[in-house]
Amino acid sequence: MIDHLDHLVLTTRDREACVRFYTEALGMRLEHFGPDGSRRAFRFGNQKINLHEYGREFEPKAHLPVPGSQDLCFIAAVPIEEVMRRLAAAGVAVIEGPVLRSGAVSRINSVYVRDPDLNLIEIAVPMESDP
Repeated sequence: MIDHLDHLVLTTRDREACVRFYTEALGMRLEHFGPDGSRRAFRFGNQKINLHEYGREFEPKAHLPVPGSQDLCFIAAVPIEEVMRRLAAAGVAVIEGPVLRSGAVSRINSVYVRDPDLNLIEIAVPMESDP
């Protein structure tokens, strides 16, 4: 029945810091939407992350939307060395990696960072073949 993920919603305490991290450090595009353009989302590939501000979420929402509760994995379009260079240039500390993990489709080489709300963000590159 389910084919793929369209979007997910991230709750933040600090919208501006969150926007800087996802656009500047991860290279996602900021989108403004909604009737008055006040809603925010990060676009990448064919997906997006809608942004809610803690205490000012849009309805309907998760039962307990809280910042820092997400554990997300993104697939990069560049080699892991380039991922690490870009993170370092943006001042984002790698807390683990690179390490081999099992992804949804193949083995992946991953690094882990935290966003401004302390969500765990895994950035991975698919392995060309399983070792």
